[in-house]
Amino acid sequence: MQASTGVLVTFEGIEGSGKSTQIELTRAYMEQKGYSCLATREPGGTPLGEGIRNFLLGQEELRIDPVTELFLIEADRTQHVAEIIKPALEEGRTILCDRYTDATIAYQGYGRGMDRALIEAMNRWATDGLIPQYTILLDCSVEIGMGRAQGEDRFERESHNFHQRVREGYLRIAQQDPQRVKTVSGEGEPMAIQDNIQRILRPLLDRR
Repeated sequence: MQASTGVLVTFEGIEGSGKSTQIELTRAYMEQKGYSCLATREPGGTPLGEGIRNFLLGQEELRIDPVTELFLIEADRTQHVAEIIKPALEEGRTILCDRYTDATIAYQGYGRGMDRALIEAMNRWATDGLIPQYTILLDCSVEIGMGRAQGEDRFERESHNFHQRVREGYLRIAQQDPQRVKTVSGEGEPMAIQDNIQRILRPLLDRR
């Protein structure tokens, strides 16, 4: 299915790409323009999702099999779409989501080397086919991203090669779907990056 009256914009990127900062700046910009805006995240966004997030990202040395990891992520997404995203879209709100289906393809597909066709099928099942109108891909080098990251969760502690595969995966996703996925350099000053994001989103907002 597609969104009804609201708008779903997702933000993607490797660790340390600046997603959280840009989502907050984008929310402030959109609320200033009079749009009802909701910022949320995956994993997380719901009480169940926050519990799953703690398992997936927790600092404790917990070994999680890649298949288990994938199922936990998709379970989180199913709950998130049903409990948060769909109702907000039906209310006509603009949703800014920190990670969505592209993250699973990039991290579990390219990063972990899992079957991407399987992941895409599970993504469709978990979201009931809900696709973002726009995805902002904040791209930066692994060196810059990991220099910003704190190394506090399981993914941040992965190897340089893992994060390089994730970055390359994101760039391939953007090449394959340029109408939806808009790549923005995440290596500049936050407000300069935000200016670029606003230019991308303005036509979408104007159509509303």
